[in-house]
Amino acid sequence: MTIKRARLIYNPTSGREEIKKRLPDILQRLERGGIETSCHATVSEGDATIAASEAADRGFDMIIAAGGDGTLYEVINGLAEKDVRPPLGILPLGTTNDFARALGIPKHWEYACDLIIQQYTKPIDLGRANQRYFINIAGGGSLTELTYEVPSKLKTMIGQLAYYMKGLEKMTRLRPTELRLQAKEIGEIHEEIMMFLICNSNSVGGFEKLAPEASLSDGLFDVVVLKKCNLGEFIRLASLALRGEHLHDPHVVHFQTRELIVTTPDYVQLNLDGEYGGTLPCTFTVLPSHLNIIVDEAGNSTYK
Repeated sequence: MTIKRARLIYNPTSGREEIKKRLPDILQRLERGGIETSCHATVSEGDATIAASEAADRGFDMIIAAGGDGTLYEVINGLAEKDVRPPLGILPLGTTNDFARALGIPKHWEYACDLIIQQYTKPIDLGRANQRYFINIAGGGSLTELTYEVPSKLKTMIGQLAYYMKGLEKMTRLRPTELRLQAKEIGEIHEEIMMFLICNSNSVGGFEKLAPEASLSDGLFDVVVLKKCNLGEFIRLASLALRGEHLHDPHVVHFQTRELIVTTPDYVQLNLDGEYGGTLPCTFTVLPSHLNIIVDEAGNSTYK
């Protein structure tokens, strides 16, 4: 058996701190599977990006991101600009694990470790937003801000409920924003918009049918735009989105593109994989098959 060297980058506060409890077992399971693993525990914002960049430079055979979507976002930003990018394994131990859900990577740490041990990889697209990168979702508008407004301590204490609480708080303050969206496929949209989402996968914010046609390997973004609406219409559209029946509603614009330019006269923050990603204006570009992710070869793994 050929021994592989892996660098495990983990957020010790993710998912109610489960990783801290499971770390010895995770390392032992990987070691028995032929993966010699060293660790880096993140200590501050941006630390995982630096750790991933250094791991790539040091020639590790693979990098493993353990935590939620925020940890994964930082890791891919450390790898995206490297000429040689090691395969990426994922241990989805965070509060939100949208990307792992989209790829069917098991949430249970034992099964996720076994998947990494098999070392079967699939090339997936990355998104670039100006000088930052995202792997699953980019967006703008008041509701998209809630994911990075939830304090990490609250997420650690009560998990996914923290997001629902913040969402209810913000719903009464939803306001439209004047935006201009430009893409070759649609020309230009210029009107008041509640939010826009640029999807790389079909799993966004716990909604598995928000962009049902989205694929991680088709070289395209799926863009979903919610036009100006009142609170009652927004709640109705949210219920439709749970069933994947929202795309034909007159308040919704949906299209696919390789590049999107978004500008505004207002101050609009960007959300990249649930993290603060700067402000508009922004050019979003697909980087096709840019990163190899360790997945189930048979496609049978499920996120549970």
